[in-house]
Amino acid sequence: MSKIVELSASELNGHGGVFCPSPKADMQLWNSHPRVFLDVARTGSAKCPYCGTVYQLKAGEVVGHGH
Repeated sequence: MSKIVELSASELNGHGGVFCPSPKADMQLWNSHPRVFLDVARTGSAKCPYCGTVYQLKAGEVVGHGH
């Protein structure tokens, strides 16, 4: 079963995503993989192709789009 990490919209970077591995996923240096960008804002969730961790927005969170 994949680990699920819930995020608030404010935890996403300026591009609407996060990087994995992430401290939020409790990954240590010895068990990490190459850093990969995951676009969470586009669909509300994204799954890491390396470790299977799913990063998703918490219920009710909305990603604002600046002008």
